[in-house]
Amino acid sequence: MFRFAWVLALAAALAKSAPAAGAGLALVLAIDVSGSVSADSYLLQRNGIAHAFEDPRLVGAIAAVPGGIEALVLEWSDPGRAAVTVGWTSLSDGVGAGAFAAAIRATRRSSEGLTAIGPALLAAATTFDDAPSPAARRVIDISGDGMANFGLPPSVARDRIIAAGISINGLAILTGEPWLEAYYRRNVIGGPGAFVLTVRDLRSFADAMLRKLVQEVADAGAGAQMQ
Repeated sequence: MFRFAWVLALAAALAKSAPAAGAGLALVLAIDVSGSVSADSYLLQRNGIAHAFEDPRLVGAIAAVPGGIEALVLEWSDPGRAAVTVGWTSLSDGVGAGAFAAAIRATRRSSEGLTAIGPALLAAATTFDDAPSPAARRVIDISGDGMANFGLPPSVARDRIIAAGISINGLAILTGEPWLEAYYRRNVIGGPGAFVLTVRDLRSFADAMLRKLVQEVADAGAGAQMQ
């Protein structure tokens, strides 16, 4: 009897000391707030992301990921002006996703400036150091309406980030530069399963962002089930 009680006590102690299971996905949503983005376009981006986290399709995908996901919102323009507007948030159900959406809608534009995609990617990558727990998959989800015109070339930043085990997906807004999808494919996205979606006008941004997020979260869930 004593030996059995000792085994139970040891098992309980090990359970307490074991690290908590990490999230299935840590996701940085990097939003372009450079000077080419009008006030109305900014609101369409911000509210489109918030709307996605209120959609049952994304909520269902999040709930299916073992450990849930962690998400953060970062706005970017000039080098050194990237700003976290909604910090790391753990999401596993509709309640958490709804609160995250509300936090996004409550933010205010952080800056305007040039289109420094390379520094934006590096700033996004550094935020993973402060994530609540280790995640099985780390993804930067960057949206923008133009090619880089200042700072470190995005291809250089991308290669460094991929080498650290982080993937980059893109959402190219083709309102001013119809060749932007090809530019993102060559210079911005990378890592296992990386992809880019496009929108031809910002009225379509919310639908494209929803499809993109559902795919990213579903990929994380499928990867967890295969392990």
